[in-house]
This record gives sequence, C-alpha cells and structure tokens, in this order.
Amino acid sequence: MRPLRALLLAALLLSVAASAQPSKRTPSRPPAAEQDEDEFADYAAEGFQFEHGRDPGWQLAEHRRLDRALTALQPQRKGVVDAYVLVAGLDSDPVFGREAREAGKVLARRYDAAGRTIVLAGPDGRGADTLARGSPDNIAAALARIAELIDKTEDVLVLYTTSHGAPYGIVYEDGESGVGAVAPARLAAMLTTLGLKRRLVIVSACYSGVFVAPLASADGVVMTAAAADRSSFGCEADSDWTFFGDALVNHALRKDQPFASAAKDATTLITRWETQGKLRASNPKLAIGARTARWLAPLDRRIPDGATTPVGRPATSLFARKAG
Repeated sequence: MRPLRALLLAALLLSVAASAQPSKRTPSRPPAAEQDEDEFADYAAEGFQFEHGRDPGWQLAEHRRLDRALTALQPQRKGVVDAYVLVAGLDSDPVFGREAREAGKVLARRYDAAGRTIVLAGPDGRGADTLARGSPDNIAAALARIAELIDKTEDVLVLYTTSHGAPYGIVYEDGESGVGAVAPARLAAMLTTLGLKRRLVIVSACYSGVFVAPLASADGVVMTAAAADRSSFGCEADSDWTFFGDALVNHALRKDQPFASAAKDATTLITRWETQGKLRASNPKLAIGARTARWLAPLDRRIPDGATTPVGRPATSLFARKAG
C-alpha cells in the first residue's frame, strides 16, 4: 500500500511539472502541498483526480474507449432482476488490470450480465491497452450510465473495485500521468444521488473497511478486503491476483453457491493464506442488508450450474518468489 505521503508527493510533483516552464523561475507551490492529511482526505471526499501531460491523441482515444463501453450496455429486461456489473482497477500496476479483467468475466457469468458489464482498468502487461482507465471520473460516468438504464425498483448494481488503499479511501494512480482517490463519502454520495440503492459493492484494497459504514444499507451488500485499520495483501505488480481477489472472485464466486457462502469461503481461505505467510490478519468485512434477499435471492438462483476453473498464478505464489 502506498502511504498517503507518497500520494501527496506524487500530486505535488505532477503539479510542479505541469506548471514549470523552460526557465530558471521557481514554480509556485501548488495548494495541495499546503494541506495536512485531514484536509487531503476532504479533497478525496469530493472525488479528487489530477491528470498531467496527457497527449491529445491519448485523450481522444480515452474518450472513445469510455464511450464504447457506455454505449455498449444493453437495456434492462422487464420482469427480470438484471445485474449491471461495473469493475474498476484504479491503479496502473498490472496486477489490478489483470484482476479487473478476470473479475469482469466471472461476475458477468455468475450474474447473467453479458452485455451489461463494464470493465475499466489500465494495461495488464500482456495484451493490448483497450480499456478506459479506472479513474474516479470514468467510474462516475459509468455509474451514471448504469443509472440511466437500470430499473431501480427491480435491478441491481454490482460494483467491484481493486486498487491500493489508504485510510481515506481507494487510490487512483496511472503511472506518472494520473493521481487521485475516491473516498467512502464520495462513493456513497454518488450512489445516493443516482438512486442506486440495490447494490452489491465489493472493495479490494488496504483499509477498505472504511467503506462499510457509509455504504451499508437495508437494500445493499458491502464486502471489503480488509478492516478499516488493516492492510490486505498480494498487490505486487507481477502477481495475477490480490489475496482477496483470488479468494473471492477466482475461487468462491466461481462456484454455484449464494453470495453469503462465497464470502465465508473466501474469508476462510484468506485467513489460511495469511497464517501461512505469517501476515497480520486483514479481517475482511461483510454487511448484508435486511431487504437484500428481494434481489440477491433471484440472482443467486440464476447462478450457472458447476464451477469454473481458477485462472492465473495463485496469489500465494508470491511466497515462493520472495523465498527465492
């Protein structure tokens, strides 16, 4: 997990580079450099995003990538509890790009969401860079598009995010060109404004337990990779999965079992791996609202029969790599 100071430094360096001219004049100090951690958390609560040095051609291509993803979404089916899946890998470390892509496939299959799934992520280090970034602004646009199509009394948002985390929220970083964050208050405000009450929100990041209280509701499910004061593990750039993503998505959600059972299986597996690695327990959190059975039960009943096979290197392969 990148500490807050590193993120502040990144924002400062990007700001200075953006304002610097080829002269001996010292650039003015950007406002972000004057803020303490509490004030920076306030910025994150508003959906902080800073972009620097983007080539105009890249910006046009990014707009087109996002537009293709948004316009490809199919309308909801009347009388059917449709799931609209949004998966976002916010950091450009390839592990998050790989996890996001496979999570999109697993969740789309599990929840009958082919044609109703958007994946936002950076490169996975292996294939073409064809997806729009998992930036705070792109996530907001995707949520708004889903809210346009969804029947809010019948359908469900399934949101999965994977990234580095901090006590103020989930972190967006795209190499040296983009930095930002989405705080729990910001995500909660967007979902409320858009009327997306029926939702399954899964946050894979260190300290992601900070999202539980702001997002918990009678109509929603929230699961996080860690408690509010704990790190999660497996986010090395050369990994295929984080511990949480491997346990929940790559194993538990591939099986024909209710979400609550999958969450329990994943937590048990994570505990075993952390014990094996002599790591401090991440303590994943789960909150299931009292009215969620109205939409979760129909979705669980439509899970395809039989389990699919896990893919990629196991998250625990990092133990062997480090030992070597």
